Amino acid sequence: MIEKQRIKKLNNNCFQKNKYIIYWMQQSQRTEHNHAFEYSKQLANKHDKNLIVFFGLTDNYPDANLRHYSFMLDGLKEVQNSLEKQNIKFLIQKISPEKGIIKLCKQACIIIVDRGYLKIQKKWRNLVAKEIKCPLIQVESDSVVPVETASEKEEYSAATIRKKINNKLNDFLKPVKKIKYKKNYYETKLESLDISDKKKILSKLNIDNTVKPVEKFIGGTCQADKILKDFILNKLETYSEKKNDPNEKNTSDMSPYLHFGQISPVYIALKIKETQHKAKEGFLEELIVRRELSNNYVFYNKDYDLYEGLPNWAKKSLKKHEQDKREYTYKLEEFEKAETHDPYWNAAQKQMINTGKMHGYMRMYWGKKIIEWTKKPKDAFKIAIYLNNKYELDGRDPNAFTGVAWCFGKHDRPWTERSVFGNIRYMNSNGLKRKFNADLYSKKYKKII
Repeated sequence: MIEKQRIKKLNNNCFQKNKYIIYWMQQSQRTEHNHAFEYSKQLANKHDKNLIVFFGLTDNYPDANLRHYSFMLDGLKEVQNSLEKQNIKFLIQKISPEKGIIKLCKQACIIIVDRGYLKIQKKWRNLVAKEIKCPLIQVESDSVVPVETASEKEEYSAATIRKKINNKLNDFLKPVKKIKYKKNYYETKLESLDISDKKKILSKLNIDNTVKPVEKFIGGTCQADKILKDFILNKLETYSEKKNDPNEKNTSDMSPYLHFGQISPVYIALKIKETQHKAKEGFLEELIVRRELSNNYVFYNKDYDLYEGLPNWAKKSLKKHEQDKREYTYKLEEFEKAETHDPYWNAAQKQMINTGKMHGYMRMYWGKKIIEWTKKPKDAFKIAIYLNNKYELDGRDPNAFTGVAWCFGKHDRPWTERSVFGNIRYMNSNGLKRKFNADLYSKKYKKII
């Protein structure tokens, strides 16, 4: 059984006497441990209807580029193969998702959709709910504890949401029962893109091609599971003491896969809980409490991607020190090309550009220094969001927006007042050197590839 708190009606329309049950896949791009997909199969079996899984491939997704689309298509190809084995039609079309699903609704008895928290995802679902005649049912499969169930308001910090989430974990941290789809494969006149040739599909998308795909990360659930197993076997035991050292490569690397919904946070958490490592509690704190605090922020704060969404105390403090003298200042172009005086910051920027993922501890330092080296904090916020979204595979994500906002005081407390930062937490290169061999790190990323 799928927990009822995961299921939400987005309109009050009645079940229609049409051909198909349609699962509109968008956020949870996987067939494994996917509550929305299993619920769709359950309904298809119950009503003896054929199931279609629809994905709208738009080339107008905000800030997405070749790097992101290439990774995503790796995963969608795996989805297609999995659905074929289950005799389920995968309908992938080059169209904005909300327009594609509205066109399909005339043939749908009911439409099931997974959940996303960003503005564009909410906009799509709200528009579809109003336009279609059949029911639109949203099924949460991107959080362990559904966001409204965890809290009815925007939370101040991890300390205020932790107990609320942990009190409900036992209700939601459960395996998703895999349901066998009963219908045989059938032919349909509905045309679908052939995504077997990824290069051909990418060439037809009107997207930014300047940010190249990275060799380190291959998309898809199988690859995500492989990386997770390696993390549990070889890295989890020392996670607590090595996670903040970028030279150790001791992080899970799950964030790109979580961003594209190619692996379930519930599945990851269950696999981690099976282990005997003491460090698992620290990892689960990051995976569940911290990640779902980000979902809380994005869900309840309409300005999550803007400077205006920051806490009032932080904005007031930064405004007070806006005219403070800065030893160094840089423009966006200089930041983007890693042309600052700081070899550690430059290395972090190069790591992000070259690999598609910056080490988490360095991302905090990276964000803090953008504040310090930009004349106005509001401009610094825009620069950090722009660079993070452009180069990170896990950018354009609740975690990413929240991570940038944290550098500016979100989910943090006021610290001792100082120049430029005011009461915002400060970081410097001496702090890096106390944590790890910062010079070794800087030598690893000498140039932009």
